[in-house]
Amino acid sequence: MSEINVNTPMEELTIGGNIYEAGNARNFKTGDWRSIKPIFIEEKCKQCGLCFPVCPDNSIPVNKESLKRKDFDYDYCKGCGICAAVCPFKAIEMKKEGEE
Repeated sequence: MSEINVNTPMEELTIGGNIYEAGNARNFKTGDWRSIKPIFIEEKCKQCGLCFPVCPDNSIPVNKESLKRKDFDYDYCKGCGICAAVCPFKAIEMKKEGEE
């Protein structure tokens, strides 16, 4: 089939929606389409550790030696804002991309 349009019968369409392996944000730099960006304010951070376990894309790296969080890995951060919502010290502010 070379052309698919609104009149193409279902039986002639290719199979879609199949998942062949588990998804992983590490395979793709998904931060490119972010419109809101978290800004880490290190002076306010108390290193409580509440933010990094809730990040759905593991975009908040933690130094394994000192167990302190570092700045965001913006290659994978989608800007969901969950980290800012859980931070009791307001050490993460959400800003429009490009305003920081």
